[in-house]
Amino acid sequence: MKTRYLLPLLLLFVALDLGYTGWQNYRMPLDGDLAYIVLPAPDCRPVLSDPFGWAALTRHELYTAPNRFFAHAAMVVYFKTVPFGLQKFLLPITSVYVACGLFSAAVQALVLYVLALYASGRARPGRRFWLTVAVLVPLFQSAGYHNQMGIIDNAITYTFFYAFPLALLGLFYWPFYRAAQDGEAFRPRWWQVGLLAGLAVVLSFNGPIIPGVVAVLQTGICLHWLGRQWRATGGSWRAVAQRVPWAAFGLLLLLGALCLYSLYIGQFELESRDITIPLAERYRRLPTGLNETFFRRPALAILLGVVLLNTLLIGRLLPATPESRRLRQLLGWLALFAVAYMLLLPLGGYRAYRPDIIRRDSIMPVLLGLMALYGATTYYLAAHLPGRRRLGFLGWVAALSVFYTVSDNTWRYPTNACQREALETLAHATTPTVALPQTCPVLAWAPIPTYAESDIQAQLLAYWNITRGKRQLQQPTE
Repeated sequence: MKTRYLLPLLLLFVALDLGYTGWQNYRMPLDGDLAYIVLPAPDCRPVLSDPFGWAALTRHELYTAPNRFFAHAAMVVYFKTVPFGLQKFLLPITSVYVACGLFSAAVQALVLYVLALYASGRARPGRRFWLTVAVLVPLFQSAGYHNQMGIIDNAITYTFFYAFPLALLGLFYWPFYRAAQDGEAFRPRWWQVGLLAGLAVVLSFNGPIIPGVVAVLQTGICLHWLGRQWRATGGSWRAVAQRVPWAAFGLLLLLGALCLYSLYIGQFELESRDITIPLAERYRRLPTGLNETFFRRPALAILLGVVLLNTLLIGRLLPATPESRRLRQLLGWLALFAVAYMLLLPLGGYRAYRPDIIRRDSIMPVLLGLMALYGATTYYLAAHLPGRRRLGFLGWVAALSVFYTVSDNTWRYPTNACQREALETLAHATTPTVALPQTCPVLAWAPIPTYAESDIQAQLLAYWNITRGKRQLQQPTE
């Protein structure tokens, strides 16, 4: 009787947090890459007509995002359909911001689902699953500590490019992980092979972050599997070859091969040709980026410390079991993955907006792994600690959840109020050119100083029915 309302309360808490995320991102400004990708601008059109980068492969052509077709296509499809559906009930300006809020909340829900899969080991949502989700949901920061551990980006474009494909990658690996957890070989059915093969294609052409994660993960998976089979067969390569589950390995090899191809054609990305920082200098900047991300503000360092503490408590306060040993081993595997992955980051090039290489978006796979391990170790301790120790531990977890929830406070952060005011001015304009008094960016990263530079933004605003025809704009730059 005491716990009969627990599950409904957990569901309500998670739903309210997702609603809060949607509201926070509804109030965020539209970012400066959105118009160029969605319209699309001339620079972004080649990737949409050449999904697999044949021009880069065969003719070594340089153009924008040759290995990011599915990220671009997803944005184009979403923002050329959803706002119009919403315009049946909402004004055009509001419909675009609501579309951003809905997608942000949906991606957070998907990421939470994937994290809970791995943290709880359960595919069917039950009490353990929802307890794990409730523990994880306060960690998502749209304000507060967003710059240290934000998963849902304040710029909607980068939610499409980072959190969304990483959630899909988690779904790809889940059946393999579940089989390994159960000590069984994964023997996919024909429909699973088809779904996973299709997902492998989608994932491989979503930008550079997925191939980097796949390179580290699959190298580790193969070495670990080979080591186990070598010991089990007494060092016989012929016996090891006979044990290979080729259906499962074939899917992993397909994803790996496609990601290698994606990395290759990514070398013909137009923006990467502007790199001016030598590779050695990029490696020298890694410690600075690591310090800025993990230790300049406390939230991420606290999460790392709590995971280490949970692992220590499992070893000191609870009897050894296969599950407790597995959780402690996962911490070691996560550490190895984090080191290997971060050492690969400088090879991915340099961007001026990410001067120290390591930033919360570039190391998002590590953040997600840390969150999943936090959920798994927290649930294990809560389920197995006795009496007063359990109550004390639950109080500690509740305090952490309150800390992260209260930290995610949007009230002190800039909103899209100025940008919406500028869009309202454009919506009521009757001339083909409009001098805006607002200095906040309008579908750009900075104020637009000349009418000619606003052509892409003007076309998209007209497409969304926000303006009556194309209305070019200019803004004061000071």
